[in-house]
Order: sequence, then C-alpha cells, then structure tokens
Amino acid sequence: MKKQISIIGCGWLGFPLAKSLVNKDYKVKGSSTSEGKLKTISEANIEAYVIALNEEGITGNYTDFLTGTETVVINIPPGLREDPDKNHVAEIQHLINALENQNIKNVIYISSTSVFKDETNFPIINADTVPNAISNSGKQLIAIENVLRKNTSFNTTIIRFGGLFDAQRHPSTYLAGRKNLSNPNAPVNLIHKEDCINIITLIIENNICNETFNAANPNHPTKKDYYTLYCKQHQLELPKFNASEKSKGKIIGNTKLEQLLDYSFKQAL
Repeated sequence: MKKQISIIGCGWLGFPLAKSLVNKDYKVKGSSTSEGKLKTISEANIEAYVIALNEEGITGNYTDFLTGTETVVINIPPGLREDPDKNHVAEIQHLINALENQNIKNVIYISSTSVFKDETNFPIINADTVPNAISNSGKQLIAIENVLRKNTSFNTTIIRFGGLFDAQRHPSTYLAGRKNLSNPNAPVNLIHKEDCINIITLIIENNICNETFNAANPNHPTKKDYYTLYCKQHQLELPKFNASEKSKGKIIGNTKLEQLLDYSFKQAL
C-alpha cells in the first residue's frame, strides 16, 4: 500500500480522482458535505467522512480524516455564486490550522484560471504570470493561493484548471439556445476531467512540491466557433452571440506543465 491521501471534496472531480488513486494502491480518505454520499464513497474502498468548512470553523471528524495522511488534496469550490458575501478565505484558514496541527507534509490546492482577468488583447498566461483577477471569486482564490504558498508548515502545489468538462457535463448544454452571449471571439480554455485526474496523479506520484501549474487544453478555438459546432454535433439548439462589443479573454499556456510533468493532453475538445 502506498502513502495515504486525503481528498477534501469528493464530488464530481474528487470522487473519480479518489477511485483512480485507490486503483493505484493508495489508501484514500474522502470527504463530502452530504451524509447521503458516504455509502457511495465507502463502496469504492474510500474511507468516507462528512466534513464542512464555514467561516466559524470546521464541522465533522477532521482529526481522524487527516490522521496518518501525507498529502491532502483541497478540491472545494468557493461557493460564491450561491453566497456572494461569503468569506471563503476564512474557511480555508480554519482548514490550514487543522493541517498544521496534524503535521501534513504536502498540500495540493485545486485553484482556477479565473485568478487571471479577461482582456481584449487575449494575453497568453503562463505559470509565472501574476494573477490579476478583479472578480470577488478570483480575488479570494488569489488570497488563498498566497496564504498557502507562504505557509512553511507544509509544501503547497497549486493547480489552476480551466473550465472542467466531460461527456456528461459540458458547458455547451448550458449555453445551448441562449441569446445575446458576450465575447464570441474570446478563446476557450477548457480541460477534460480525465486530464485533470492524470495531472493530479502525476504530481502525487512524482512528489512534485512547491510548484504552480496552469492547466487547460492546448487548443483554443473561439467561443462562438466551438460552442456552435458542439451544439450542431449534439443536436442542441444553437447559441447566439452578440459581437457589438469587443471580446475579452485570455489564452492559458501549459508550457511548465508539459515540460515538468512530461504531459500530453489525452482528451480533445
């Protein structure tokens, strides 16, 4: 049995990641905020816990969840769409305190390319580009990245994923039939769930520490071209875009990821 991994957030990405690591002979603990998901998680040979973060602290048996763990994967969305006034930074700070108390060695934090703002010149974003988000969510993610990176009690590796998708969950199904969509000429920055799992696993297997990666599929068609074609191919109502204003966007580069991990993306857009 390999070293123990604890995954905070065993949801759409975290659960298949946990199952993949179990298949690679890791001992895995996984958390959910829902009691109803524990049976499904446990049936996949993952030690399941109900744990929730809030601004006041952590609920659930997080001590046992972290005991014996070398690497913790933090994979929880900020949840600011549902609660724009929430202080997600405070939630993560409570978690950091718990990690320190349990002497966790390595942390992998799943962040987002939304830490970079969209611009009309479509800048190429690399791993060393300084985050400059102006949205509430982006600013909070930046603050969390900085707090984790400056912590000397454990190693932190940050992965900023683009928009996640798979065959069952694709942004085109949300955009289908919508009208007056902005930024038609902006490049898309998407990444398949399988590639996300592969990248996280490589970082764990190769003991990559104290690095920051951006990760999005290397193909960047325009939003209008990509989503229109996808909807045509899947018999969905076509979206309609508004080109009256200049498009804003960015291009997420993967040079560091591809070189340091020797990684080639497996899933096409």
